[in-house]
This record gives sequence, C-alpha cells and structure tokens, in this order.
Amino acid sequence: MTKTRGRRAWLPPRWFIKAFWHAHRALVRRTDGRRGLWLPQEDGWGALWLTTTGRRTGQPRQVVVGYFEDGPDLVTMAMNGWGAAEPAWWLNLQEEPHAEVQTKDGTRLVRARRAEGAERERLWARWAELDKNLDAYAARRPTETAVVVLETVGEDQD
Repeated sequence: MTKTRGRRAWLPPRWFIKAFWHAHRALVRRTDGRRGLWLPQEDGWGALWLTTTGRRTGQPRQVVVGYFEDGPDLVTMAMNGWGAAEPAWWLNLQEEPHAEVQTKDGTRLVRARRAEGAERERLWARWAELDKNLDAYAARRPTETAVVVLETVGEDQD
C-alpha cells in the first residue's frame, strides 16, 4: 500500500463523505448547476453533473463527480468516496453507456467507457498529479478503481 508520510492517507469518516456528497448534489440540483460545478484547472480537477439511466428503473439518475479533460474527452474515477462498493452511476453506465453531463461550460451528450492498458496508466498518472494521495486511497478498495472516459457524442451518433 502506498503510504503518505509513513502512514495511510487520511480520509474523513464514511458518514461525513456521504453527507458531503449528498449536500453537494442538492446544491447543484437546487441551483440548476449554477453553483457547485467548476472547471478543472491545470493543477486541479473540476466537478460535473452526470445524468445516467438507472439500470433497474430506467429513470434518470444524477450525481456530481470530479473530472479532468483529456482533449475532447472528460475523465473521471469510478469510486464511491473511496468505499469498497462500485458507485451506482458506474454500474448504470456499464448497462447503458449513453449519458449527459453538465459542466460549467454547458451540457453535452457522452458515451462512457472504461480506460484500459496504456491509456488507463496514462490517465491514472494524470489523476495522481492532481491528487498526491491517489494510490493510498485506491489501496483501500478491494478491487481496481475504473478510470472512466466520457466521450462526447453528437445527437446523430450511436
């Protein structure tokens, strides 16, 4: 396990992480995205509002996730506050990869896919530049954390 200053990277208690993300999502929803979303900077990630289709209900499901840009693509991590379980939004995207994202720049349709091989390594390294504790946090999970690429698609594309 990667350590930070000789110990595990600190995370707030699970209840706090969940409460924070619920409050953040409520802020974005209540302000229709005017607050709570931000663009990534060279030394930091941004926040986007992701709308997936529920794999069981077929209903829209919304969540706020961190991301960075890789050319025209948006890249996020399939983590659940670094908890063991896969996030529901990622399970939804595996069932139906078409989704919608809202960033501070506007809304776009995307198709999600898991980064593999050299691409995953490159994108993971970029995340590690943005979050020095990435490897230590990921080591807390029992399975590999998926790096998710959100490719912009046009209205007439698959």
